[in-house]
Amino acid sequence: MQRKACVPGIAVLLAAVLAGCTGGSGDDDPTDDSNPGDTGTASAAAEPGRYRTLPEPCTEVDESTLDELLPGIRQIRDQEQREKAYEGEPTSTFDTDRKVGCRWKVDSPAATDHLLIDFERVVSYDNAVSDDSQAEQLFAEREASAHLPEPTATETAPAAGTPAGGSTASPSGSPSPSGSSSPSASASAAPTDLQPRVLEDLGDEAFLDDGLSSSGSTAKQRTVTVAFRTSNVIVTIEYAEQPATVGVVPDSKEMQDRVQKLASQLADSLGD
Repeated sequence: MQRKACVPGIAVLLAAVLAGCTGGSGDDDPTDDSNPGDTGTASAAAEPGRYRTLPEPCTEVDESTLDELLPGIRQIRDQEQREKAYEGEPTSTFDTDRKVGCRWKVDSPAATDHLLIDFERVVSYDNAVSDDSQAEQLFAEREASAHLPEPTATETAPAAGTPAGGSTASPSGSPSPSGSSSPSASASAAPTDLQPRVLEDLGDEAFLDDGLSSSGSTAKQRTVTVAFRTSNVIVTIEYAEQPATVGVVPDSKEMQDRVQKLASQLADSLGD
C-alpha cells in the first residue's frame, strides 16, 4: 500500500519538472524570434528595375521621322538602297539584354546627316542598391561629363520699350541713345534658350547637349545629343549634320526640335 502512495507523488514531481523546463523555453522565445527577423531585414534585396529587356532599336524610329531627320533619304532614287537606308545598321554589342543601338548615315547634295540611338539597361549587382539607383548614379556621371553650363538667372523684365540699360528704343528697332537696338538685344538673347541644358518632362531625368565643331578647313558639323533615363534604362540620341558647303552652319533650333521630338516618341514607347 505504501508503494501505491508513492507513485502519485513521483508523478507530481515529474510534472512540475517538465513544466519548469517548458516555461524556461518559453521565456527564451522572444529573444530567439527576434534574431531571424533582423537577419531577414538585413538580407532583403533592393528592388529590381522596371525593365528586364530592351526594344529593337532599328525598328523604333518610323519612316516619317527618319524622313525629317535625314532629308537625303527621300532623294535616294534606287528603291533597294532607300529601303536599306531606312533599316539602319545595328551597333556592336556583347549582350542585347543590356545594351543595343542603331545608326543611320545619309548623304545628300546639301549635307551629310548622322543619327544614333542607344538603349542601355542598368543592373545593380549590389543587393543594397536598386537598379534604379544604380542607373540614376550612372546618368548623373554622364550629365556631369557633358559640362552643361549653369542656368542663366532670369532677369527682371524692363518696362515696355525700355532696354535693360534704361534707354528707350523706338518700336522700329532704331538705335537708342546708348547705341544699342532692340533687334540686337533679342538676337543675343536667343542662343540662351538653345544652350545645353537639363530638360523637363522627359523620362525621370534628361539633358540636352549642343556642340559645333571648330574645324576651319571644312564645313562645321553640329551635333545635338539628348539623353534621358526612365527607371533603369538610359536612352541616348545623337544627331549630327555637316553641310556640304563651307560657311553654312546647321540650324540649332531645328535640330534640337527634331531630336526632342524623337526622344519623346522613344520615351512613350518605353512607357507602353
